[in-house]
Amino acid sequence: MVKPHLLHPPCNFPIRKDELSRSRPFEPDAALTSLLAFWAEAGVDTAYAEQPVNRLEEGRRRLEAPTRTAAAVVRGEPSLVLSSVGGGVGTASAVAIARDQARAAGSLEDLAAAIEAFELCPLRTMGARQSVFSRGRPDAAVMLIGEGPGADEDLQGLPFVGKAGKLLDRMLAAAGLEGEVFITNTVFWRPPGNRTPTPEEQAICAPFVARAIELLDPRLLVLVGGAAAKAMLGRPEGILSLRGRWTEWTGEDGHARPTLPTLHPAFLLRQPAAKKQAWTDLMSIAARLDRERGSP
Repeated sequence: MVKPHLLHPPCNFPIRKDELSRSRPFEPDAALTSLLAFWAEAGVDTAYAEQPVNRLEEGRRRLEAPTRTAAAVVRGEPSLVLSSVGGGVGTASAVAIARDQARAAGSLEDLAAAIEAFELCPLRTMGARQSVFSRGRPDAAVMLIGEGPGADEDLQGLPFVGKAGKLLDRMLAAAGLEGEVFITNTVFWRPPGNRTPTPEEQAICAPFVARAIELLDPRLLVLVGGAAAKAMLGRPEGILSLRGRWTEWTGEDGHARPTLPTLHPAFLLRQPAAKKQAWTDLMSIAARLDRERGSP
């Protein structure tokens, strides 16, 4: 049995009213400050909402209203996306507007400006500092498409510049692919807490990705990580099943491009044993690029 004095603080001492009304200067708790700094470094930037959210009901609604994948969007399939992305604009309307603006871009520089000005992706209003479009050569032979920006990318405005990006650069250099790549993502704003972007978010950004492929016209596409592979190929399998298997991606221009899914460098940082598989993929990319160029 819990004793009453353990449930409540002792109240057998007098408290003057002037003590209750006296204001005290705010003194930050050192432990709390340290904890908040730890979570900020870990990428957590979103607190719980004031009202509870029924995630099961939210998931049920998603299942009842089928959503196109990014692969379906860039192929121009009839719209099935009906949910709202905020401000009363439906996802289907956002995708249509994104497609019109992407098609109007006559260069990669124009496309970057169109993405920066685009306001209908919900990720833009979830704490992202800026849009993150690309880095690399504008005439690269290989286009890498990742998942989405993280904290470092959001800060610098460039994709794959954090720890995972540095590992990717080292691997590309070791495989003889340094300077051969153009890097972008399936979404251009950092998802809160570095979560995986939703199919709706990827679908809204997909017309810009497709236009980037048309403008760059790379010889090869490399899909980095499961989220990118599933979105671009419209496949349900996990990345461990998809990686290392060449397929083709075809856009609205009808041009089929050799495409290879591979492991994300962030996964390799967590699972170093998988670097052997990623290296095999890089060797396959280098060999395929030589064949595409007609090298002996």
